[in-house]
Amino acid sequence: MNQLVWDSLESPFGPVYVALGEEGVCRVSLGGDTETFLSQFNSPARPRRDPTALAPVIAQLREYFSGGRVRFDLPLDLSSVTPFQRQALEIIREIPAGTVWTYRQVAQAMGAPKASRAVGQAMARNPIPIIVPCHRVIASDGSLGGYGAGEGLTTKRQLLEFEGALKP
Repeated sequence: MNQLVWDSLESPFGPVYVALGEEGVCRVSLGGDTETFLSQFNSPARPRRDPTALAPVIAQLREYFSGGRVRFDLPLDLSSVTPFQRQALEIIREIPAGTVWTYRQVAQAMGAPKASRAVGQAMARNPIPIIVPCHRVIASDGSLGGYGAGEGLTTKRQLLEFEGALKP
């Protein structure tokens, strides 16, 4: 596969768009529309729709949204983020569904206990929400912090309720 490919599915949280490159899943967007999703890519690298190539990714997302999957087993392409951000995102991949960590806990797990704010910035730049579950990271005071996907904090709260980490 020399080109980015994409597909989409409907979820309880609206449409989910997914792009796949040679290294793995490189972008997930919740909500919005096809044009908005495709506008995130440079013109020469604009992906083409390929449901066959995305079938394993879409299948795992469907399993997640139906409650049958709590962890994704997919190759990821995090080449668009810095090494620090990549480290933070790799750590949050290990946070079990139904639980939350604080930005501080992630920073401590990275060996950088004073980097809570930088961890928050890494979560804000997560190109692969849901699969890399940044919604499972909250502020130390118990507030949700931020969320850049879907409808923002409303979607974050819905995802945490869906996974059982928050009561409706």
